[in-house]
Amino acid sequence: MQNISVIGAGTMGNGIAHVFAMKGFNVQLIDVSAAALEKAIKTIDANLDRMVKKEQISDADKAATLGRISTNTSIAEGIRNAELVVEAATENVDLKLKIFQEMDSAAPAHAILATNTSSISITRIAAVTGRPEKVIGMHFMNPVPVMKLVEVIRGYATSDETTATVMQVSEQLGKIPVEVNDYPGFVANRILMPMINEAICTLYEGVAGVYEIDTVMKLGMAHPMGPLQLADFIGLDVCLAIMRVLHDGFGNPKYAPCPLLVNMVMAGKKGVKSGEGFYTYTLGIKELKAAPRFLPAGN
Repeated sequence: MQNISVIGAGTMGNGIAHVFAMKGFNVQLIDVSAAALEKAIKTIDANLDRMVKKEQISDADKAATLGRISTNTSIAEGIRNAELVVEAATENVDLKLKIFQEMDSAAPAHAILATNTSSISITRIAAVTGRPEKVIGMHFMNPVPVMKLVEVIRGYATSDETTATVMQVSEQLGKIPVEVNDYPGFVANRILMPMINEAICTLYEGVAGVYEIDTVMKLGMAHPMGPLQLADFIGLDVCLAIMRVLHDGFGNPKYAPCPLLVNMVMAGKKGVKSGEGFYTYTLGIKELKAAPRFLPAGN
């Protein structure tokens, strides 16, 4: 396997393209927006620069990596020679189903179609294609160049051969793949998102403030980042979408999203991407401050 196509040039898509290209794969990065593709290449370039400065790679490695990435605004054109297509579009089920129908009609018959979805059913996605045995979940963690885990999710019809191939390719990327089955939230988000949601409920009910909740989890539970800051980093809209998938999929009220989370997303407070969530980011993420409405009384 040598030719990889990545659909979606956002945070996850450009990170996935970056790691594949660094490991010697030819990558087609695809997005309907030419501006998004330009931004993605600049992001990859900047991330590679940081690696050069840290002496993790050489200038020649950087140049070779960038040389393996091509961009395209057409899915059909960008995947016609692909052996593996990784979809990394927005976490929206209707959009993903539409993209997979297009992927199925345009990709070579032998190509594996993977999705980076963090919660949507692989079986449901596979059902809109004519090759469900070749459809699989490849859930990378953010930031992709740094995080080692790839959650490999088997749909109901995913073949052993497809699974083995994706596990092997993940290892070629220097990642540690973990095989899981197709149930709402898989493993990572079935455990993580209810924790984040409970942290938001703890704030909503006035038990403690943002700093206090995050400090308890960082210092008491050895988490590298508090759950509220992590929610901002993931995107509160993404957290809400995943909680709704869990709630709908299991029909269990314990997965109901916190009303504060719902209201914040409706108000456009989505975390880092919008400049404000539980923290404000106008000064940059390294100088984050709790958003004014979450400061203790008197501040």
